[in-house]
Amino acid sequence: MLKETTLFGVENKIDIAIDRLRHFKPSEGYYLAFSGGKDSVVIKELANQAGIKYDAHYNVTTIDPPELIYFIRKYHSDVIWDRAEKPFLKMLISKGFPMRHQRWCCHLYKENGGNGRRVITGVRWKESYNRSKRKIFEHCFSGGYKSKNKTFVNPIIDWSTDDVWEFIRKFNLPYCSLYDEGWKRIGCLFCPMATKQRILEAERYPHYVQSFIKAFDKLYATGRKSMKRWKDGEEMFWWWLNENRKSDDPDQLMLFE
Repeated sequence: MLKETTLFGVENKIDIAIDRLRHFKPSEGYYLAFSGGKDSVVIKELANQAGIKYDAHYNVTTIDPPELIYFIRKYHSDVIWDRAEKPFLKMLISKGFPMRHQRWCCHLYKENGGNGRRVITGVRWKESYNRSKRKIFEHCFSGGYKSKNKTFVNPIIDWSTDDVWEFIRKFNLPYCSLYDEGWKRIGCLFCPMATKQRILEAERYPHYVQSFIKAFDKLYATGRKSMKRWKDGEEMFWWWLNENRKSDDPDQLMLFE
């Protein structure tokens, strides 16, 4: 519930989140990390209601679902699209495919924005155990080392998923249509931190599968010794996609959402 009765009276989570944004606002304005997911839709609306200065940025991964791209273009035309040095599949050919515990993709395609800025994110405590240790205001924590060139403000850190949807419905905010189809997470397709969903994504987006296989073929053609266990790039891709894991990792999107 966005409004809760406590020992100290009625607590309004919307007002509290807005107060947080106003309290920590930098003179130059915030960098707002916008992924197009439900949480980033909420923090962008809260920033508008707070009347604070910000510029919203979407990090272009080149492998996000087309429905998400369409949603951002239609409803958030003011968002700045930041592109990495290379598209994901070209980077995969040179760096190898990302694995659950050996991921180069999050840093390059999700976390590289906002250097030297104060960043608004949609991180919430109830999303996972790791995120339950995050703070309302914090310095960047990446790769095991604290960095002072970036700070974060997490205004909805104490919100539940129900709170997020209550806010969206209260203000009639548009959101990506994939949520209405039962999707719980919306981000990079075939993320190595997901399990069942990446198989469903492969069934839904066969053209993306073919693009990935072409990239895996080129990766295989580099002749690296570690790839001799497969007969070709396509077999390597399907092994990567179907690698068994116990469960999805809610921390997959790391810092920004």
